[in-house]
Amino acid sequence: MHNKNPKLLFFAWQFPPARAMASVRTWNIAKYLARLGWDVTVVTPNPSVWRHVDDPNKTIDDLKKEGIRRIITGHGWRCLDPNNLNCWNEGAGWFAGGICRRLVKRFGSDSAIGWVNAAQRACSHIELGSSDIILASGPPFSTFLLAQRLSKRLDLPYVLDYRDTWTVDPHSDQSAKASTIRKEANLLANSAAVTIVCDSWGSLLDRQYGLASKLKVITNGYDREDLATVKPHSFGHFAIVYAGSFYPPKRVISPVMAALGRIKTAAEANATEWYFHYFGQQPDHVRHEAERFGVMERVVFHGNVARSDVLAALRGAGVGIVITSILEGKSQEDEGIVPGKFFEIVGLGTPVLLIAPAEGDIHRIAETTALVHSFTGANIDGISNFLRHAINGNVPRGKSPEAYTWANVAKKLDSVLREAVKRKTVPSYIENRSRRHIAPFA
Repeated sequence: MHNKNPKLLFFAWQFPPARAMASVRTWNIAKYLARLGWDVTVVTPNPSVWRHVDDPNKTIDDLKKEGIRRIITGHGWRCLDPNNLNCWNEGAGWFAGGICRRLVKRFGSDSAIGWVNAAQRACSHIELGSSDIILASGPPFSTFLLAQRLSKRLDLPYVLDYRDTWTVDPHSDQSAKASTIRKEANLLANSAAVTIVCDSWGSLLDRQYGLASKLKVITNGYDREDLATVKPHSFGHFAIVYAGSFYPPKRVISPVMAALGRIKTAAEANATEWYFHYFGQQPDHVRHEAERFGVMERVVFHGNVARSDVLAALRGAGVGIVITSILEGKSQEDEGIVPGKFFEIVGLGTPVLLIAPAEGDIHRIAETTALVHSFTGANIDGISNFLRHAINGNVPRGKSPEAYTWANVAKKLDSVLREAVKRKTVPSYIENRSRRHIAPFA
């Protein structure tokens, strides 16, 4: 690289201003790698394709401030993901989209497959020698396929960044198709390095594909600069806040509503006014459980709002809630669930009610701060007692762990990428292709 800034081509399907937790990771990767001396070019869909976006002008200003280039692309087959992408979602259009979604699911493709060709076209002007390495963040895992295709054309190594697992999905009971497993194996074998967000999922990936030293854990984190500007929302009462999605039967709000039902009848807790606030796109689930446990009058719905509003709510909350799984039976897949929002709540300095299996990666992170108070989903007594004490002002505030700031997390990724660039002699896909023709005996 001759002391010049290394050049990164970064494929990020979700990136600001797209309103998604994944955008937080991809933005901070781009931001802090740029500060560590990388020339970063992000390839991402045009903001107009998304249903939910934050301020596009702020994103433009932020990119300019950090010196990050952006290649914006089109997006085909938006009907495959009507929850996230702008598409015709009523009448004949909805019917036709439903048929397409069933076909894609049947053949094991992901709903963002329509981005691959559009992104390739947008990158057609990129010339040999203009980049040093490719980084692709998934899901969607079609992004990995895109990275491999551009790797071959541009003669570059590529690194795969797993935010979730692919063929082993902790939120699904369905087994992956054999063809999908083969596809993942090929992409991993030809990659220069692989990163994943937690130790447990890293162990799963290594056990299945034998990645050894190629695999590194790069957790999520929180951006101290970003959170420093967040002003707390003034609720006017003790606020218990949950922001995000549910994945029944593992990630549900039921234990919290059961605990609130008990608190409602406790005179000492009701001496202080309190309400549960939900930010997200699944109000029906929250409403059903609130009615089941008789606390509907204590629940406030906010819908899908700007990330800045969610952060303000979490900073102003008395307690922020994180749920990984309420089920008792543990698996390595469940042990690895560490929601990205967990780091941001910790970074905001808000006490956290964590509902998770008794063991898991999230507990090792929680041990670095006094902010997190964890319970299993079956421990309704523990949850209700904790909330009762919190409402009465008896929850100490701890410190946010410095190790999980994005400024520090990005340094680990910087090392992975620089080492991959330094090792490059011939494209890894050529090396592996050659090895397949060697007789399998000494």
